[in-house]
Amino acid sequence: MKELKVMLETIEDVKEFVNITNRYEFECDLISGRYAVDAKSIMGIFSLDLTKPLNMVIRGGEAAAEKLYEEVSKFIAK
Repeated sequence: MKELKVMLETIEDVKEFVNITNRYEFECDLISGRYAVDAKSIMGIFSLDLTKPLNMVIRGGEAAAEKLYEEVSKFIAK
């Protein structure tokens, strides 16, 4: 399991992020406060507060999780 903070600022960011996460078989979630949604669900993501960084939890094998981490690196909150 790997955790990181991501920031999705625009509709295009959300679309690209969902397209990336849907390429992987394992589960990953986005957490905002007490709400957690599937990171592969565009509707779920839009139900979160996107003005703040989101916690992303990747539940996959180490190698696959590392590959996903690299693909979403542009969304990592600074």
